[in-house]
Amino acid sequence: MSKAKPGDTVQVHYTGKLADGTVFDTSTKGEPLVCKIGEGQLIAGFEEAVVGMTKGESKTTIISADKAYGPYRDEMVIEVERNQLPSHLKLNVGQALQSVQQDGQVIRFLVTELSETLVTLDANHPLAGEELTFDIELLAII
Repeated sequence: MSKAKPGDTVQVHYTGKLADGTVFDTSTKGEPLVCKIGEGQLIAGFEEAVVGMTKGESKTTIISADKAYGPYRDEMVIEVERNQLPSHLKLNVGQALQSVQQDGQVIRFLVTELSETLVTLDANHPLAGEELTFDIELLAII
């Protein structure tokens, strides 16, 4: 039976959990995930876990933050004056915003604090700094 390797397109079901067991994402109630291993479409630790699996195999893997969404970086949290943001924005803590840079790169921010004059924005991925556990089932090597 063939094993998944870089360059293969695979179909998997997965459930991602935080260290405390909280499920943050799953494909088990919908369509399976289809991706090509080695193209960087997924976090490195997930791709590494799928390599070597055979059709029908299931496994649980723990992925460190450095192989997932990286460490939480304090320098990615900024404070801006409210008057620097568009006046029509109705801001709330927990709201997601995005900014398109001159080079076309999109940066996503999460509003984490608000005051009368300042807005604190966090550009870290919501799972940055987290160790993640994935239950993975390889359904097919396409």
